[in-house]
Amino acid sequence: MPDHTLDAARGALASPPFRRRRRIGLTLGALVLVAIAAAWFARRGAAASSAAAQAARDPAARPVPVAATTAARRDVPLDVDGLGTVIAYRTVTVRPLVDGRLEQVLFEEGQAVKAGQVLAQIDPRPFQIQLKQAEGALARDQALLLSAHRDLERYRALASENLIAQQQADGQVATVGQLEGAVRIDQAAVESAHLNLDYARITSPVDGVTGLRQVDPGNVVHASDPTGLDIVTQLDPIAVVFTLPQDQLPAVAAARAEGPLTVDVHGRDGTAIIGSGRLEVVDNQINVSTSTVRLKAVLPNPSHALWPNQFVKARLHLSVQKGALVVPATAVQRGPSGSFVYVIGADSTVTPRPVELGATPGDLIVVTRGVDAGEQVVVDGQAQLRAGSKVAVRDATTGGGGGGAGGAAGQGGPAGPRNASSGGAGAGAGGHEDAAR
Repeated sequence: MPDHTLDAARGALASPPFRRRRRIGLTLGALVLVAIAAAWFARRGAAASSAAAQAARDPAARPVPVAATTAARRDVPLDVDGLGTVIAYRTVTVRPLVDGRLEQVLFEEGQAVKAGQVLAQIDPRPFQIQLKQAEGALARDQALLLSAHRDLERYRALASENLIAQQQADGQVATVGQLEGAVRIDQAAVESAHLNLDYARITSPVDGVTGLRQVDPGNVVHASDPTGLDIVTQLDPIAVVFTLPQDQLPAVAAARAEGPLTVDVHGRDGTAIIGSGRLEVVDNQINVSTSTVRLKAVLPNPSHALWPNQFVKARLHLSVQKGALVVPATAVQRGPSGSFVYVIGADSTVTPRPVELGATPGDLIVVTRGVDAGEQVVVDGQAQLRAGSKVAVRDATTGGGGGGAGGAAGQGGPAGPRNASSGGAGAGAGGHEDAAR
């Protein structure tokens, strides 16, 4: 190309109009690229929002974290629980049986005493004098009786020879009879004096523990005193009186007919066992105002862990149900159609399944129909579930509220309140009505 042509071209490119057109083209190109990018991001955001909305409309599309455990068969103790009060096996008010001055008190307040142990001493001298008087009268009348017997022998010998009248001999027989009666009276007086002297030594009638002393030495006490000297309470063994609903009385009667029944006594928190004993008495009438019946159990109490008027919980063991299918009580939910549990299928989806329930041993509940052994049931997280929901199962032993129930299913768990299922199971009833339906 000639040089003048190249110079002309270079001049045209360097001219201001051409530079303006170039800048406009670059700007337009950049705007087009920005518009394309904005449209791509907008479509991507709309797709994500649509997917999120679809997931929100379809619960099965997202897994719900839950705690679960496996329904298992085990031997279940059939127990009934009642609230009760500890009472002393025997309570005896120690009273003086004779009148006199209290000379000594031989016990400390709160002391453990044995039956027959001397607790107090009344001045014995008046009773010793009475005893000597009675013994003297007895000796006198015995001597008179001996003389009358000898006279009777003589009179009978003389009457047989007609030397005296028979009437005289018969009168001597009457005299002998009167003296024999006087001797018996004197013997009774001697025994009474001995008894009064013995009563002057006040002893404990039972093994037990003394209370606060009511009378101090030096006071004159009487057999008619209303307060007595002290109250001795027998604490070993000890008794517990508790109540059960009248509806449980047939089961108690049937179990009692099979043999003696055992009772475990727990503290107010219902956990630790304070003592164990046997059922001794079922009251012979039902309290019509409360529809309950009273029962009495007797327990050994060597360490005095139980104390009169202590509030306790009593658990009466009736029998053992062999091979019962149990689940944690928290797995059971309540709906308009009755009780149900969420069963986890092989595809990690849940199905609300109606169940029939039996006994409630502690934190567990017996399922008589609706669940098979080995099936997984949800014990925590039911509030977010519906039929067909996907679930992500976490370990029930570390999963918060359901952990205790899951652990109880595997280990038997400590005994708890009888109505555990009605409290935990009903927690999510309102939220699951449509699932049970």
